[in-house]
Amino acid sequence: MKFPIIMKNILILPATPDERTWAATLLATSEPWITLRVPLEKCISTCHNPEYLLFVAHDEGKPCGMVLLDPLGMASSPYLKSIAVTEEYRNQHIGSALLAFAENYFRNNARHFFLCVSSFNNKARKFYEHNGYQAVGELKDYIIQGESEIIMHKRI
Repeated sequence: MKFPIIMKNILILPATPDERTWAATLLATSEPWITLRVPLEKCISTCHNPEYLLFVAHDEGKPCGMVLLDPLGMASSPYLKSIAVTEEYRNQHIGSALLAFAENYFRNNARHFFLCVSSFNNKARKFYEHNGYQAVGELKDYIIQGESEIIMHKRI
């Protein structure tokens, strides 16, 4: 795939080293990571892991969202590890643009795309369902007692 990618005035590019730290901070200060008690240090480690692909959405040069992908994350299929949009850019279709970008990134080499969403994160689950994902499994008490991680799938 060639870069840059432009979608609805949003430019999506591979993350720079500084943007990897920015993305980690965005995750650590957003749901569901707050409820899941994932510390900033863990987010930094994950966002700087060279096995993962990290892309950042920009609006006029300003980072406004990110998507973190594991190319072989689930059953040797691509897996969306994380997606987040800054508070000021939420509800402006940035998340949809990032999700579409991720699906298109793998479309020529994969048939399936997976992600997990926390059972308490109803807004995110509705977002994924609206974008064609279906629940295919549940990991009960996986991260926090009394909650589940819902495995979702989409054929791409």
